[in-house]
Amino acid sequence: MLEPMSEDLLPIGQFARLGRLSIKQLRRYDELGLLPPAHVDPDTGYRYYRPEQARDAMAIGLLRSLDVPLPDIDKVLRGTAGVLEGVRDQLEAELARRRRTLASLERIMTGGLPSVEVRLVDQPPQHVAVARESIADPSDIARATSACVARLLAGGAYGQLTGLFPLDLNAVIEVAVAMTTDQPVPGTRPDVLPGGRFAAATHVGPYDQIGLTAHALLAWCAGRHPVTGPIREVYVSDPATTPPDQLITHLLIPLEENA
Repeated sequence: MLEPMSEDLLPIGQFARLGRLSIKQLRRYDELGLLPPAHVDPDTGYRYYRPEQARDAMAIGLLRSLDVPLPDIDKVLRGTAGVLEGVRDQLEAELARRRRTLASLERIMTGGLPSVEVRLVDQPPQHVAVARESIADPSDIARATSACVARLLAGGAYGQLTGLFPLDLNAVIEVAVAMTTDQPVPGTRPDVLPGGRFAAATHVGPYDQIGLTAHALLAWCAGRHPVTGPIREVYVSDPATTPPDQLITHLLIPLEENA
């Protein structure tokens, strides 16, 4: 026997039209606990909603149209502060990444696939202070690099800065920046950058397009010289005073001994 229901309850189809969501979406949001029905018939399993729930339904639809993830929508509906600010920051970071990708694509469209003048150089070992960051997403490399640089400069020392990046991007990516110095730098550890023979090329332009030069350098090495890692980026210019298109960075890839 069916249980009596309040007359203001709406069946799922009617509520879907009122809340501007599909029945499939409503079932999904019920499963997630995001928008549970006001009543579920125990015999038929039919879902019923109150008209005032349409406000939440339309809010969910609006926020999903703005690419707000469902877990964050749940927090918004619960009144958690600062959620949308975090989503905005994530979208801005993704937009910046897309713009960097577009700039690299346009550079290839203009100049073709990257090629560079490669030279073989010998480097002595260097005493350095090293700051490290472990990340899981390659898109986080720029942020991790900046964080390492900030830790090195915060110690008050100054020397040549060299970014160190693995050849293989595994589940955990180790990013490091080394500063040439014999002095201890707070928040870092002393180390020695090994010397040896390197394949080298020079990148002129924004840091976010260094990948094009690295690709060309690795392509040159393929079939000629076995390489090891990490790839070194030696930052020659001061980005605080140098326009992005004039930044100079030397790329060095260590070659295997006897290569």
